[in-house]
Amino acid sequence: MTLQNPELLLPHGFDYIKSVMSDSKGIALYEHLAAHLNWQQPQIQVFGKLHHIPRLQSFIADNDVNYSYSKQALSPERWPSVLNDMRIRLQNTYGHTFNALLVNWYRDGKDCMGWHSDDETELGINPFIVSISLGAARKFVIKEKSSKKTYDLMLENGSGLLMHSNSQSHYQHALPKQMRVKGGRINLTFRSVGQ
Repeated sequence: MTLQNPELLLPHGFDYIKSVMSDSKGIALYEHLAAHLNWQQPQIQVFGKLHHIPRLQSFIADNDVNYSYSKQALSPERWPSVLNDMRIRLQNTYGHTFNALLVNWYRDGKDCMGWHSDDETELGINPFIVSISLGAARKFVIKEKSSKKTYDLMLENGSGLLMHSNSQSHYQHALPKQMRVKGGRINLTFRSVGQ
């Protein structure tokens, strides 16, 4: 499997895989997860006020996993068989253990994710995260913390993005609003928490 698409100039620690599954399998999995996962829309505090996050999410993890971000503890769901099978394939491919999966559903181009790094203490130093995109293509932006240089990447249905090495310590990433996008996108981020 080729990790880096040669046309893309991404910073060290980010590897884009154009197709980890076929287009039809990506759409079928999108539709299945949209209908069957336990979706939540928690609130976070921004400048002293509570706001619902601009997307839906589901957190899936092993029984002993505790994970939080933005000062919010997430309650894990059990692994659905289709996602557990995917987890096993990814573990065999990359030699990393994944005990947690954060799933975000961006229902249309108004749903988004602001600038952040996945650098919570529970993820350890230099975490290895596998991100799989399903559904509508969305622009993903990476920003170097020191220089503020940015990189744009279109995450397409069935594609994968590996984030490793110094990807979280030296960079931030975001999924900005794209008002012209009418379709939904589900993002799967396999990670290892507290190991």
